[in-house]
Amino acid sequence: MPLVTTEEMFRQAYEGGYAIGAFNVNNMEIIQGIVNAAKQLRAPLILQVSAGARRYANQTYLIKLVEAALIDSDLPIALHLDHGDSFELCKECIDGGFTSVMIDGSHLSFEENIELTRRVVDYAHSHDPKVVVEAELGRLEGVEDEIRVSAEDASYTDPDEVEEFVTRTKCDSLAIAIGTSHGAYKFKPGQTPKLRFDILEEVARRLPGFPIVLHGASSVIPEYVQMINTYGGSMPDAIGIPEDMLRKAATMAVCKINIDSDLRLAMTGTVRKHLAEHPAEFDPRKYLGPARLAIEELVSNKIINVLGCSGKA
Repeated sequence: MPLVTTEEMFRQAYEGGYAIGAFNVNNMEIIQGIVNAAKQLRAPLILQVSAGARRYANQTYLIKLVEAALIDSDLPIALHLDHGDSFELCKECIDGGFTSVMIDGSHLSFEENIELTRRVVDYAHSHDPKVVVEAELGRLEGVEDEIRVSAEDASYTDPDEVEEFVTRTKCDSLAIAIGTSHGAYKFKPGQTPKLRFDILEEVARRLPGFPIVLHGASSVIPEYVQMINTYGGSMPDAIGIPEDMLRKAATMAVCKINIDSDLRLAMTGTVRKHLAEHPAEFDPRKYLGPARLAIEELVSNKIINVLGCSGKA
């Protein structure tokens, strides 16, 4: 099966009241862990690559690893650029074989965001085969790769702007800000995580049938934070997005939920634990193997308990 776009995935997800997992990938073991879980559960997948991952692993290597995943799994898989910040970057990924790109103009003015997004959409939609485009309206707080947004600069999506934005840009999906945040440090202990479902409901009312995306949706699983700290780390306690809130969003208009930090925490915690318990180990296969399994178990849980897309491939 070749790479697919997200158009049919999102149509089915919207109608079925579930979401597709968009998992950030950086190396072979992460891809294998994600795909192994999805293969067992027959779940559709979005494998997404950030600008930082492209620099780290080289786009060609990542694309070939994803192509291997297609052969191994026979699943519908979309290859997506996460947080493209320029027309040039989006163009490189479109020309390189990505089936979906995100242009993030959320740091720009409303008019500038529209102008940049429309330029990417025009190029992506005219490409053969057509590539779909995700845009963003509103700004999420937090840090992840090049994304650094302070609490002061963060802003919820304004439902009054979404119709005009989508109509003028012709984007295919829209990432909105309703209280999620990038990175592992979302809420401090004692804080009550809250998502603005009122904003999501109003956006869905104004854009009926249109796929909505949630970024910054990792749950910061305490098990892996504790594992990192037990074996030499110094991560402060943090609270992520409760999985029941994400599941609720997935039953509404949210068709794509991004997960990155939880993957990093699972891999890092597992590697730290293995090396602490086997200090003479120098074979990467011996510590990356358990890390791959941790990724697989994490993704299986997300597919079943958060996304609801098991058996939807």
